[in-house]
Amino acid sequence: MLSKPQKPAFHIPTLDGMRAVSFFIVFFAHAGLEGWVPGGFGVTVFFFLSGFLITTLMRMELEKTGTVSFKKFYLRRVLRIFPPFYVVLVLSTLLCALGFLSGKLEWKSLVAQYFYYYNYWVAAFGYDGTAGGTGVYWSLAVEEHFYFLFPMLYVLMAGKLRLPGRSQAMVLWGLCGLILAWRCYLVFVHHGAAYAAWDTLSPEAQEWLTGKTYLTSDTRFDSMLFGCALAVWKNPVLEKAPLFSDRVWKLGFLPLGLAGLMVGFLIRNPAFRESLRYSLQGIALVPIFMAGIRLHAWWPFRWLNNRHVKFLGNLSYSLYLVHHVVIFAVNDHFPQLHGVLRAALALLIAWALSRAIYEWVEKPTAVLRKRLTH
Repeated sequence: MLSKPQKPAFHIPTLDGMRAVSFFIVFFAHAGLEGWVPGGFGVTVFFFLSGFLITTLMRMELEKTGTVSFKKFYLRRVLRIFPPFYVVLVLSTLLCALGFLSGKLEWKSLVAQYFYYYNYWVAAFGYDGTAGGTGVYWSLAVEEHFYFLFPMLYVLMAGKLRLPGRSQAMVLWGLCGLILAWRCYLVFVHHGAAYAAWDTLSPEAQEWLTGKTYLTSDTRFDSMLFGCALAVWKNPVLEKAPLFSDRVWKLGFLPLGLAGLMVGFLIRNPAFRESLRYSLQGIALVPIFMAGIRLHAWWPFRWLNNRHVKFLGNLSYSLYLVHHVVIFAVNDHFPQLHGVLRAALALLIAWALSRAIYEWVEKPTAVLRKRLTH
């Protein structure tokens, strides 16, 4: 008896490749090229991508079943995020306690890290108190806060109020505008005198001011909301009718999006970077994602869909979790190596560890996730 063919897994072209690119942006910045590589932008792309993906999946569920199951949504997120995160965090903490990894452990910092309010803790008290390399986990706290709150907003807009996609997008853009206004208030009013005297501040004071807008959820949610807005209206995955012709995307909107990113990279004024930069990047990513998904077979995007690049994208979460820890360990134990060799060794070790996590942690929990939420 012939078995029923299985339905192919849902896949969005180019997204795995963009995950891989985002990881390498973050990695090379942490490996010593932060003066040349915008590592924070890699995190912003991860945020945008997360907002777009979870909203696309909720929209598909709502259109298919007429509702969005909060229970299944949160169960999927928990089983996707928690197992690799806690495996890496526990091992990193143990290695630090044993002296193999740098860092001075403090229980208050660890509690903040383990219970996902680490971004606010860092903004208030700094990165000290945790295992070396785990400071990047502030971004996971931002995402967890967003995952907790946004499904309720989406169900209210799309399920209860039944707003059309364009109206939903307008609500989300409005929220992006409010968050921009909040950042501008913090930068130009609440801390305006400090930003005006930026060159006279100590590095510690500059880092603290930056943390107030770079790290906290209330000032960074818009990076995900721009992706959510793209998912609810003119979604290039779900709405097949193109908004404009391919030629307009190739010669018009895509170059404009890239130009917007370049402006954000080139303007180095601290007040601009901590207020308007994130909004400019979010707006610029919209046409880039639209073009990348719709025109995935076009040569500038084709390589992002190469199977090796896509596989690196599948590993991007575990790579993100381990990479900075590995960089810290390699720098501590192999200081005699040239910086390039240390970066190459760290990348190789991070890849091996992430592959092991993918096979032994992520894949088994993915099977359980599908079984429990089917």
